[in-house]
Amino acid sequence: MTVDTNVARTETADAEVQEAAARARRLFVLNLVFEARAFIALAVLIAVFGFLSDSFLTVTNLITMTKHVAINAVLALGMLLVILKGGIDLSVGSILGLSGVVAGELLGGVRLDIFGVVAYPPVWVVVIICLGVGTAAGLVNGILVTRFKVAPFIATLGTLYIARGIALLMSNGQTYPRLGGDPSLDNTGFGWIGTGRPLGLPTSIWFMMVLALAVTLLLTKTPFGRWLYATGGNERAAELSGVPVLRVKTLVYMISGACAAASGLIIASELTSAAPQAGETFELNAIAAVVIGGAALSGGRGTVRGTLVGAFVIGFLADGLVIVGVSTFWQILIKGAVIILAVVLDQGQQRFQRRGAAAAAVAASRRPD
Repeated sequence: MTVDTNVARTETADAEVQEAAARARRLFVLNLVFEARAFIALAVLIAVFGFLSDSFLTVTNLITMTKHVAINAVLALGMLLVILKGGIDLSVGSILGLSGVVAGELLGGVRLDIFGVVAYPPVWVVVIICLGVGTAAGLVNGILVTRFKVAPFIATLGTLYIARGIALLMSNGQTYPRLGGDPSLDNTGFGWIGTGRPLGLPTSIWFMMVLALAVTLLLTKTPFGRWLYATGGNERAAELSGVPVLRVKTLVYMISGACAAASGLIIASELTSAAPQAGETFELNAIAAVVIGGAALSGGRGTVRGTLVGAFVIGFLADGLVIVGVSTFWQILIKGAVIILAVVLDQGQQRFQRRGAAAAAVAASRRPD
């Protein structure tokens, strides 16, 4: 009887181990599906819109859509760094608009009353100044968050209004037209930023790819990247480990501001005009791209690859809906639904990861030595 009981217990334990292992495998597969959700969503969008419109998958249209994606992708890559830290930056859209207005002001000539002249800075000087303005706005956000302990949502919301207000005051609410410059003043070439096509691709696409590579190297090959993930994962533990948390926080906002300014230059160059209202709601597109790409709003998790795919999902969805003739009102509704779905899937992924880890631990504990 004792032998039979021991055999039964052994068989029961083996069955429980096999069941736990099978459950761990199923959860692992589901987690892989969740990890690839952005790629799956992009593939579905391409298939659906390609079926609904003959022009969607043409080379010309794909390049045009990717050009549109590049603007949001540049914003999203800066936003990714902020979200990895566990923060948020609502000011990027306004910084984008301010950057274009500054470019318009400089290309139109700067009056130097003290010398009685009007200065027309070359394009490269305009670009550096605009990027500096964006970086300075990001620095303000960083100081508010780190030194004055203002919540990132409130700090960047305030900067959103300040940057937009400055842009409106500088332009008096008007648009700066004809930003091509004047050959006689040697300040032409601004239009090339948005309309140039080196090797057959728009400059904005090349800039997106170079920036994506730079951010990837920053996150994977430098101490700053390790500090950033550590800060987002557990800020207190990172601080106790010697990570310069305050410096990391400040730098990510500065980089985000610089990326927003770069996007503003691209848009102003493409349109050859600059409006203070440019960039409204762009911050929401950037946040959506990062979240759809699999980053956690709580910080510590996210990749450049996922963010780029998320930007393509947002961009291809918007352009595809326009191509098939969907109303603008429905476009807004659908975009909101996609963002909510992305967050729901992210929460589901985290639950499956916890269950998978628990199932794997059970299987390991019950496995005979």
